[in-house]
Amino acid sequence: MRPRHILASIMLFLAGAFLVRPALSYGQNQRSPIEWQDGPTLGKLGDVAQVAVPQGYRFTGKAGTLRLLELTQNPSDGNELGALIPDTKSDDEIWFVIFEFDDSGYVRDNEKDKLDSNAMLDSIRKATEDSNKAREEKGWPDFHVLGWSREPYYDVQTHNLTWAILGQSQPPGKPEEKSVNYSVRILGRRGVMKADLVLSPGQVESVLPDFQHILTGFTFLPGQTYAEWRNGDKVAEYGLTALVVGGAAAAAVKSGLLLKFWKLIVAAFLAFVAFLKRLYAYLKRLLSGKAAEETPQQG
Repeated sequence: MRPRHILASIMLFLAGAFLVRPALSYGQNQRSPIEWQDGPTLGKLGDVAQVAVPQGYRFTGKAGTLRLLELTQNPSDGNELGALIPDTKSDDEIWFVIFEFDDSGYVRDNEKDKLDSNAMLDSIRKATEDSNKAREEKGWPDFHVLGWSREPYYDVQTHNLTWAILGQSQPPGKPEEKSVNYSVRILGRRGVMKADLVLSPGQVESVLPDFQHILTGFTFLPGQTYAEWRNGDKVAEYGLTALVVGGAAAAAVKSGLLLKFWKLIVAAFLAFVAFLKRLYAYLKRLLSGKAAEETPQQG
């Protein structure tokens, strides 16, 4: 066998050994657990919206997002449409956004001046504690709401409702882990696009400008914007307050767990990729030397 063929066989074997366990979860014909699109590209969010993915970021659609949630042992309600992450070589810099659409109808914003953040936080805490019963049944650590990282705010120009929750979880035998779930609800004609940013508290100051920049590249498709609502269109049975209280507890549970396991998986993968690169260089030098020894000398 030629040296380059030997090298290729070794690398394929090692890559297969690393990917075989997650790949088995999604079928033997699946080449990779998640298929990412590298930016710059356009991420399609179902038939209602799209997001411009800048260079230095990666996007996966509905199927990839569902695999991501499954891979990290997170529940899914099936409404997730996409996920976006930075393309980074450091697990300390990892954060991500999950896009999900709720087609509950047009949400009237007549509660914009009546948002009671204290009452909302009490409701979120109670709902989150109730949801911990389901987490315990799955063997997952409890998740607790510590407070607002940012109180709910509605922008009348963009029709975006924004808030951020600081939460904490403590896996058995491990130190406490805090995470921030920064949530944006973008009102549309047929429903609400949920954009949830998941990151550690120490990342908020540096990552938030990037997240806000990414959202400037989000657009509803023609006919789907908030301003295009017409009489006769479906109207949601709830307002802005319910968007925060009704969705935050579930998002906190899902996203908090997603943060822990995602960092672990990516860190392991990046370390493995770095190992493969070093091994490839070493084997290439080794086999090149061997090939040179075996080449007949012309005299």
